[in-house]
Amino acid sequence: MTSRYNCSSADSWDCPQEGMCGNLTSDLNGSAGLVDACLTQEEYLEKYLGPLRSSVFLPICLTYLLIFLVGAFGNLLTCIVIARNKVMRTPTNYYLFSLAVSDLLVLLLGMPLELYEMWQNYPFLLGKGGCYFKTFLFETVCFASILNVTALSVERYIAVVHPLRAKYVVTPTHAKRVIMTVWGISVLCAVPNTSLHGIFTLQSAEGGTARKEIPESAICTLVKPRWMYNLTIQVTTLLFFMLPMLTISALYLLIGLQLKREKMLQVMEAETSRNSYCNIRSQQQKARRRQVTKMLFVLVVVFGICWAPFHTDRLMWSFIDEWTSIQLEVYKYVHVVSGVFFYLSSAVNPILYNLMSTRFREMFKEVMCHRPRHPVPRKQSLSVTRVTLRSILSEATPINGIAGLHEDKEHETTFP
Repeated sequence: MTSRYNCSSADSWDCPQEGMCGNLTSDLNGSAGLVDACLTQEEYLEKYLGPLRSSVFLPICLTYLLIFLVGAFGNLLTCIVIARNKVMRTPTNYYLFSLAVSDLLVLLLGMPLELYEMWQNYPFLLGKGGCYFKTFLFETVCFASILNVTALSVERYIAVVHPLRAKYVVTPTHAKRVIMTVWGISVLCAVPNTSLHGIFTLQSAEGGTARKEIPESAICTLVKPRWMYNLTIQVTTLLFFMLPMLTISALYLLIGLQLKREKMLQVMEAETSRNSYCNIRSQQQKARRRQVTKMLFVLVVVFGICWAPFHTDRLMWSFIDEWTSIQLEVYKYVHVVSGVFFYLSSAVNPILYNLMSTRFREMFKEVMCHRPRHPVPRKQSLSVTRVTLRSILSEATPINGIAGLHEDKEHETTFP
């Protein structure tokens, strides 16, 4: 950037002398005040685009770096564990795998772009294509994350409340189809907001009719009418955050009621058949199912807490047209908090798996320590098979049906 005045000797206006600029209020070509012609290019860009570097860049950079290291390592580990171990390829874990991929995209591609913009707000060096990619990426992963969590909650609801349907719905094939649909919808719904953005550049404050664009002022921002952006943000927030979170809350309320009823029945059954092998086996299965549900419930709660500031940020920007100094101050903090929580949501899930799932914890240790898996001896394998067969025969009652067994077999190896 140069530090010379934005004045041209060929213009009809004369560049005023230093010290006289503060008294000038005339309008130049109907858009730029004559006072702008007195500013250096750095001052001119800062006046209309803000400071070149964010004032909170250093603390935010350190925070993002910590989140990046934890999140990238944890999500990559999650993907490796699910991909390498057949026992981990359950419908529930397929959704967790999709969520981990979404989080990795945010951390590996989205976070570096945002950090660069905080370090140097302008110019945006990736051009129009890079601007589209950045906006498209954030929109897609935003939609894919909430839809993955919603689909995961529906799967858990069916497995717990409607076990007879689980045989046909809670299957790996069905989970893969749902995940592909989720990503397809996310890509399509990311297009509208992406199309509203582009590269904007300021024009020089020179007089005359031939005003030039300043390449150093290029930024990736909204270039279409503001009302289109406002409508898009408000509709997508309603469809892809508020309604899904309400739906998820209702589903987990029903799941909680069902688990409470099952626990009461379990106490009654324990009193009548205390030494029954079938009763002990049933209690173990229900305990494992409660563990899965508890972990996923915590995941959803953390997800909602982390994403609420992000959508609050977007809604504030879309609803407020004339900003007061207080609103700007509040928005500044909301914007910083929303960014931290947005990326935190991409790093916290593997931590939850490690804390709340014994199987995930063991698999994580196995991958990190490079411990080989020891094959089960043949005799032991046959013994286990016979025990499993006896369990299936003894538990295939008209009440629970095969569906209940199918659901439990899928999850007992994943969350013991």
